[in-house]
Amino acid sequence: MNFSNLGKILIFIGIGIVVLGGLLFLFSKIPFAGKLPGDIHIKKENFSFHFPITTSIIISIVLTIILNIIIRFIIRK
Repeated sequence: MNFSNLGKILIFIGIGIVVLGGLLFLFSKIPFAGKLPGDIHIKKENFSFHFPITTSIIISIVLTIILNIIIRFIIRK
């Protein structure tokens, strides 16, 4: 691996971190985030548990598609 490819990879990682940070910032503004069917909410007297499993799966699928597109773009050049 030469330094040109390493530079491209670092640039894309940096862009990805910035985009991910922006998405996390805007995540609270999305009305259905964390409230999809399949997300687990347990509330008791002194205990509250929330695990957004469906939201996590959807985010994982979207990120997998985006990263596959980016990686194919880097490898072909």
